[in-house]
Amino acid sequence: MNHTLAFSLLAAFAGVVASSATQAPSADAAKPAHTHEAFSFVVSAPYADVFPLFGAHEERKWAVGFEPKFLHPVPAHDQPGMVFSTVQDDMPRMWVNTAFDAGTGHVQYVYWIPDLMTALIDIHVTRSVINETKVEVVYERTALHPEANERVIRMAQADANSGPRWAEMISGYLRSANAK
Repeated sequence: MNHTLAFSLLAAFAGVVASSATQAPSADAAKPAHTHEAFSFVVSAPYADVFPLFGAHEERKWAVGFEPKFLHPVPAHDQPGMVFSTVQDDMPRMWVNTAFDAGTGHVQYVYWIPDLMTALIDIHVTRSVINETKVEVVYERTALHPEANERVIRMAQADANSGPRWAEMISGYLRSANAK
């Protein structure tokens, strides 16, 4: 399932039709905001060690506070089509994995926060050199109503600065796992 279709389906489920065009947050306060933020980083570890850490089941090893409750598959394991819920920042989120392909390094999630927003997270993991892996992440968020714009914009601003934090958490996890 391509990310535009997945995002549109989730937005429609939430009661809105999301535009695929990026809307500047301040363009029109009467419209729901749509944000697009990207970051990248390099992990000093082989691709085979890094890629699996972007599956929801494996991500909990390095992402502090990320505790998915799997609806599918059970027992939990990383695969395309995973469906799970989380509570982060006191907000329940319903997630669907739309891509998990180790061959291409593509991972994608769509999630919905009731009465607030939908989000698309598109991740590309690539071999850089023998012991380095590059990670590129794009977050797209769409407010479900104009009153949610400010919160969505704040979340997007935090997304833009996530690269160093993600790199540090993943590298720290890999160092501790390799020390055992």
